[in-house]
Amino acid sequence: MILTIIILICIGLFSSILGALVGMGGGVIIVPALVFFGIKLGMIEGMTPQLAIGTSSMILVITGFSAMVQYNKSNQVDRYSGSIFLIGLVPGAFVGSYASASLTLDSFNLYFGSFLIIISIILMVRDKIPPLKVFQNPKYLRPHIDADGVVHQYGFPVWIAVAITFLVGFTTGLFGIGGGVLMTPLMIIVFRIPPTIAIGTSMMLIFFSSFSSAIGHALQSHVQYFSLIFLAVSSYFGARIGVKLASRFTSDGLVKILRTVLLLIGLYLILEAIL
Repeated sequence: MILTIIILICIGLFSSILGALVGMGGGVIIVPALVFFGIKLGMIEGMTPQLAIGTSSMILVITGFSAMVQYNKSNQVDRYSGSIFLIGLVPGAFVGSYASASLTLDSFNLYFGSFLIIISIILMVRDKIPPLKVFQNPKYLRPHIDADGVVHQYGFPVWIAVAITFLVGFTTGLFGIGGGVLMTPLMIIVFRIPPTIAIGTSMMLIFFSSFSSAIGHALQSHVQYFSLIFLAVSSYFGARIGVKLASRFTSDGLVKILRTVLLLIGLYLILEAIL
């Protein structure tokens, strides 16, 4: 019992620190970790892929809120763009939470691992991807002033943003990852939002989309509340630490950390599914 509690606290701390640091919430750490320690090693009693996904969604509500408040203080949250993204994210996350019931352990590892590797590769070639013409239209551009007083100009058609974020929301509910792992690269690559602002805005999206996903999972009893308690407390403090550490890295440095983490986790999950 004591060892299980220590493991849960470590998972919560590590996932939330890393998640807040690179704007992905930590779901890509929490879910595989709960599956590994709970199912493979049997150290968390009664764990299933669905419980891991649902419990992760609950934790990401706390992580997202904690990090969002901290990033907002340094004006790294674009509330206008974030509000538009939420129109698609929230319903998509709720629908995806019900689709997760069909996942087996092997299918989860294979699909989730492949998904992470694809995102990692996209981040590696992001500088070679030309901006879409529709996002270069001056009528969509809006200014956002960061904490250093630098004015950034970017924008997008609302209907395109809503359509894309609905699909992202579905994926977040399906895998219990909060959406940051996909929204952060999307904001950087597709919407051309500066990385520091994209990461802060991502935490806002993680909070709201995870809340929607968590409700869907709770209605299906896909939450292990024993694990939730210890993960929640450690995640709250871990997210605050991650935000403070983020100020020590450059935008390119944060992107490199993000893509490396996604690649390593993705490869591990695919190997687990195959072997």
